[in-house]
Amino acid sequence: MARRLRLVELDFAASAPLRLAFTAELAAPPNAVYRSLAQEVGSWPSWFTAVLSASPTGGGAGRTVRLRGGVRFRETVMAADPERRYAYRIDETNAPAVRAMVEDWSLSPAGPGTRVRWTMAVDGPAPLLTLMRLARPGVGRSFRDAMRRLDLRLTPARHPSPGTGR
Repeated sequence: MARRLRLVELDFAASAPLRLAFTAELAAPPNAVYRSLAQEVGSWPSWFTAVLSASPTGGGAGRTVRLRGGVRFRETVMAADPERRYAYRIDETNAPAVRAMVEDWSLSPAGPGTRVRWTMAVDGPAPLLTLMRLARPGVGRSFRDAMRRLDLRLTPARHPSPGTGR
């Protein structure tokens, strides 16, 4: 059963009791990365394997997301600044103990490519926050793997196929 979370504002991404932040550099340009994050929401499972399904709602004003392990989210998009930022608040989830949550994807040019910074901001009881701190290495690995897959998807010519010697 989904539970409503506390409705927080975008500044929660900087002030939450727990913030997990990860950064990666992609060869793909910011416009392509932003398009995959914000406009091609249904493509997320092809590059972020923790995501089973993602669908836009309300003409792009929100999303529904299902993760591996059965977690579901109903989200509201809070920032959609092309080539710069995509952020959303989780409004409802079946994940236990979460009180409030925002995810913020910040994009900046890095040469011809893009620097991506993903911040997961969470509030909940102390045991949840401790568990999430302990999960940081796994969440970071999942993010880095997703960014590699996204970059391969967006810039296949820049990444030689295994065994081709290119």
